[in-house]
Amino acid sequence: MVERIEDLNLPNAVVTRLMKDALPCDVKISSESRTALTRATSVFVLYLTSAATAVADKKKQKCLTVDHVLAGLEEIEFDSFVDPLKKDLENYRKTMKNKKDKKGDKTENEEPMEEETVED
Repeated sequence: MVERIEDLNLPNAVVTRLMKDALPCDVKISSESRTALTRATSVFVLYLTSAATAVADKKKQKCLTVDHVLAGLEEIEFDSFVDPLKKDLENYRKTMKNKKDKKGDKTENEEPMEEETVED
């Protein structure tokens, strides 16, 4: 387990970057609001993890899956998040598949390099 409750917080840099991406460029973020949002997001992630773990336990499964997380969202009454997350997950999977396919195509299309011999 963790030694301090602060160890459970998400990294400040990550939360700050997400906040800046979501706000207009001319909006400044106070240090207190960054801290408050970091703690709030950490609490939400822990709450959702707990709900998803409960779903997995009910199904007698030890590995948390996307389905457990989505069911956990419904359990904590965040049903409106489920459909957008499913769409984002589908897009993510397509992107990862395309990247994998492109990487596979590169290695298949590359011909082995012939060694050059230097004659003296």
